Amino acid sequence: MLNIVLLEPEIPHNTGAIARTCAATGARLHLIKPLGFDISDKAVKRCGLDYWHLVDISVYENLDEYLEKNGDENLWLATTKAPHAYFEADLSTETVSIMLGKETAGLGQELLSRRSSDAIRIPMRKGLRSLNLSNSVA
Repeated sequence: MLNIVLLEPEIPHNTGAIARTCAATGARLHLIKPLGFDISDKAVKRCGLDYWHLVDISVYENLDEYLEKNGDENLWLATTKAPHAYFEADLSTETVSIMLGKETAGLGQELLSRRSSDAIRIPMRKGLRSLNLSNSVA
């Protein structure tokens, strides 16, 4: 099972595209607050997200709650600052969780410092800042 974990996502269109990817692939989506948008039923219907009911989604008040409920086994931190590419990580376990940070700041230095051995990146050409969050998940 693949878990996509978004830490404090800010842009609703990115999360919507990620939710569609999760619905299509069967991946679980975990959202850690604060969110930069509303995901109430009314807001989701107004945006025309007709696949939202197909997403296995969980929402957490903060990172501590997420870790308390899910643990950190096989949790990989996706960041442009990682020394190793994602294909160097052992993603062959039955359950894999990939955490991505908010669009404007990533995962944060404190978290990355504590878990640097679990940090992975998507290889990119030098001089480019990063890929769009939803493209990275896809």
